Amino acid sequence: MATAREMLTARIVCRAVLPVIKVMIADDPVMCRRFQGVTAVVRFVANDESGPVGAQLHFSNGELEVVQGPGESADLTFSFASVAKMNAMFAGKPVLPRIQGWTQIGLLLRVFSVLLGLKLLMPTAKPKNPDQAKLKVKMTLFMVSTALSQLNKAGDPDMAAWTSKQPERIYQWSVQGEEDIACYLKVKAGQTKAGRGFYERRKPFVHMIFRGTDGALPVLSNSVDTVQAMAQGLVVNEGSPEYGGKLGDFMLKVAGLLS
Repeated sequence: MATAREMLTARIVCRAVLPVIKVMIADDPVMCRRFQGVTAVVRFVANDESGPVGAQLHFSNGELEVVQGPGESADLTFSFASVAKMNAMFAGKPVLPRIQGWTQIGLLLRVFSVLLGLKLLMPTAKPKNPDQAKLKVKMTLFMVSTALSQLNKAGDPDMAAWTSKQPERIYQWSVQGEEDIACYLKVKAGQTKAGRGFYERRKPFVHMIFRGTDGALPVLSNSVDTVQAMAQGLVVNEGSPEYGGKLGDFMLKVAGLLS
């Protein structure tokens, strides 16, 4: 049976990593053309004694919806012998799942290209050009904000203790010069909700503003921690330094789960 850590990682993979495929398809012209007109269901399912774990990608004329749960049928299915092996594949490790739907060659190649594209999320992935750098930053921040909320919803003890005593607060991330790269985490009395864009109803309690994509990349690649990044001017923390630092610690925790 999967450990609690493995189940938590799988939850983040299904609910925070897979959804940023939408960003990849929307922002990468090559990927957008590749999925234009595609209608299909793709499943990722891992076996466990407690029951199957996974999620589905529902493509409808190129539009993507991520559906939670392993589902029962699909045009293409990636099956894993354990939750740990599914997590390992999404961490970029050499894991070969059982694939059902080999005859759907075109779909299979498209999905392989998406899975390769997700490697851009890895801290060690080096963008080849400014467009890739922007995509990496956007995908990573969107994934991290959602993952932090999922960490709380899953009952992570440290995250739950941190959120439980807070009144309504907004933790905002943005990148200078990139208006479409902004996301937030709303915290209120132990409840959390992630969102994209700028939260308009309330001033952020903490606002991490990166100095362009060049400033964001070292932080999101774990080359420097939040404190070092502030000292180097890579990021400005508007609001509580204590809570901003703690938020950085939880970002590192997410990175550790997915590594």
